[in-house]
Amino acid sequence: MLDARRQNSDTLRTPNWFKTATRWTQLTFVEDDPEKYDPAFWVDVFKRTKSNAVCLSAGGYIAYYPSEVPYHYVSKYLGDKDIFGALVDAARKLDMHVMARVDPHAIHDDAAKAHPEWVMINADGTPRRHWAYPDVWVTNAYGDYNTVFMPDVVKEIVRKYDIDAVFANRWQGHGVDYSEDSARRFKDMFGHDLPKKPDAEDPAWQAWVQWRRRVLTDMIAQWDDAVKAIRPHASFIPNMGGASLMEFDLSVIAKHCPFLVVDHQGRKGLELGWSAGRNGKRIRATFPDRPVVLITSIGPEEEYRWKDAVTSGEEMQLWINDGTAHGLYAWFTKFNGVVPDKRWVEPVADAFALQAAVEPVLESMQPAAELAVVDPSTTLRHWSPEERTNAEKHDLGFYHALVEARLPFELLSDQVLTKENLDRFKVIILANASCLSDAQNEAIRAYVERGGSVVASYETSLRDEFGKKRNEFGLSDVLGAKFVSGPRGIVKNTYVALSGAHPVNQGYEGAERIMGGTRLIHADPTGNATAPFLYVPDFPDLPMEEVYPRKAPEGAAVIARETGKGGRTVYIPWNIGEIFWEVFAVDHGKLISNAVSWALGKTPRVTVEGPGVIDMALRDSAEGIAVSLFNLTNPMMMKGPIRENYPLAAQTVSVEIPKGRSLAKAWLTVTDRAANFSVKDGRAQVEVPDIERLEVVHLTWK
Repeated sequence: MLDARRQNSDTLRTPNWFKTATRWTQLTFVEDDPEKYDPAFWVDVFKRTKSNAVCLSAGGYIAYYPSEVPYHYVSKYLGDKDIFGALVDAARKLDMHVMARVDPHAIHDDAAKAHPEWVMINADGTPRRHWAYPDVWVTNAYGDYNTVFMPDVVKEIVRKYDIDAVFANRWQGHGVDYSEDSARRFKDMFGHDLPKKPDAEDPAWQAWVQWRRRVLTDMIAQWDDAVKAIRPHASFIPNMGGASLMEFDLSVIAKHCPFLVVDHQGRKGLELGWSAGRNGKRIRATFPDRPVVLITSIGPEEEYRWKDAVTSGEEMQLWINDGTAHGLYAWFTKFNGVVPDKRWVEPVADAFALQAAVEPVLESMQPAAELAVVDPSTTLRHWSPEERTNAEKHDLGFYHALVEARLPFELLSDQVLTKENLDRFKVIILANASCLSDAQNEAIRAYVERGGSVVASYETSLRDEFGKKRNEFGLSDVLGAKFVSGPRGIVKNTYVALSGAHPVNQGYEGAERIMGGTRLIHADPTGNATAPFLYVPDFPDLPMEEVYPRKAPEGAAVIARETGKGGRTVYIPWNIGEIFWEVFAVDHGKLISNAVSWALGKTPRVTVEGPGVIDMALRDSAEGIAVSLFNLTNPMMMKGPIRENYPLAAQTVSVEIPKGRSLAKAWLTVTDRAANFSVKDGRAQVEVPDIERLEVVHLTWK
């Protein structure tokens, strides 16, 4: 804990406290913890993990301190104790930052009877019982419960305890509330009745999304103002994911949330380890200068819950330290202060030690990738949260293809397509930014006029910001593509044929055609654009004797052009990202990699050669560059939890040396020793002997 104390000493209880809150312990109490848990064990965990910040359950659904707010339910096991206050004091003695957790999503019978307006109403007019614990009630997040009752709870906690922030879990509501109050306020603002179901084509649903966004955004400001009125250095920190930013007024987030917390606690189903780092990129896509904290659960993240279980140590470390590689701060969470299974403690301590080792290098640098995948908020917000993962397949496919190709990249939100943000990158990638406004299209057009390059696919720019289909691509002139018809599909047994010699269709020696997509758009090249791939006209997939093409290839399946402004564009008029995510065909991954590499138009600033699968991240400053190499090679890469980690053999990192500079030192940050290097043709070649989990190659210039 000495390191944490030294790090925090200058920021304790200051407006900049969060900048040194880099390793978090979260303890979520359960109701009988006041009688059963061992506080000494948790103080020891703070020390063993080198945690410099802690998040502790305070109140909301259950209070773990003697609350005086009417109808604020206090744990029946609390007695004359104050377990929240006691751990706050213990953490402060270790010079830790402290955040109080509240959960406002449910209430008990006494509160529901006294204030029925606090309870969420179902579409059939009945009050909503809790889906997992029917003895209690789900709260209405859009009314007085969150705007009157919870602010009183928050103010009581901030007045009574030495804390730096209030953190809210499950504060955003659980779907449409059909109470008379919500129905009246919604109709007064938008003139619609409440929608009965999520439907992107329904004006009432679109209005509901806007109304909910406004109500919750106002709530963030209200809670934060309440906190700051008592403790000016403190903040209200809403729990959210990267996708949640599309649901709020960004100016309010910018004003009230000095850092952001991502609640994506681990892998679920067929989810890849790089998802941890993607969480941070999605926040940086909108707020590149905001610290991002990633919550990691010590248990599995499956639909069957098992919230008090322990997953494998390798899985915990994978999630925490892939976040580390991408500059996220570490946070682990444990539900239940009683610990019958302690197998998580050492893996978390090891992961936090790795986080602490690389912090001094990474904290002074900024993301420095040459490529950006555009996070299509304008498109995704037309989908209900439950269905949004299907819409994201296009982006996930491009994401994985770039990881496999070892092409480091960031995300860039389409909500902030400013000149400053765009010009950070040499290539932007629009996997399926179907819905773009005229202003967004113009920002991209201006970026290309300044020499930027674009890779796009499928419906990109075919619809306006409201989801209405255009007669022509909004970016037709940029992409060199004229819309003819489509999309059509699902189409089976489709192929695209190589056409002529072009860098985009290289690497397929021996093949005349490769697999195509399942959803196709007919687009013609315009101007100087060429077609390195052509569609093979449809032919049957059964009977087997009929499986042969009837016509020669025709119609552009890839459109590529040089802009004349120093950049290049590639447009793929079918669902390559989506189908790569579903099938993982190597030819599709190669096509994505080829398209992006050709659009970049030069050797990437950083290349890495060697065996295995690596998640890369670049950060730099005027003094040097840091290349984070996170090892994703394991026997359960596509399904968590992993059992073991396969250490990687030697990797060669090649880095472009800035003009007018030379290499002063190459350092392996995790191994903590100098690296062997050579310099040739303006590039430094650094040898990394092996990578167990994470290595950060730190080069400094002179």
